[in-house]
Amino acid sequence: MFAAFPLLALPVLVYNLIALTLTGGLKSHDANARMTEQLFSLRMTSQVEWSVTLGDLLLAASLVVLFIELLKSTTSRRIAIINHSLSMILFIICLVEFLLAPAFATSTFFLLTIMVLLDVLAGFIVTIVSARRDVDFHPDAG
Repeated sequence: MFAAFPLLALPVLVYNLIALTLTGGLKSHDANARMTEQLFSLRMTSQVEWSVTLGDLLLAASLVVLFIELLKSTTSRRIAIINHSLSMILFIICLVEFLLAPAFATSTFFLLTIMVLLDVLAGFIVTIVSARRDVDFHPDAG
């Protein structure tokens, strides 16, 4: 049953936990400040400091999770349909949060929402393509 769980729900959950711990919760306008504050910096070989923020780390982890989700969507098992449905529900939740809650109106959450949308689209497209392969249409059959 774990295969049906959309893994992109984990970074969305992390963002929700970060947003809910802000003063003011969902109505807070401080989420962007929290996402863009520098956690650490690294000196590059070009002698420039690279600042890494919480939003950067969350998006990097989300990209790895998106890659795993795309690999999961290539299976044509029955459980994949449940995964696609749950991913669609997750996308709707993300979209509602992005549009209605000030704490979610950040570029970081927008990019997370786009990743969830790409997971939904990829899942349905892969399912349709694999279903087409399973049904063989011959023009000379009659």
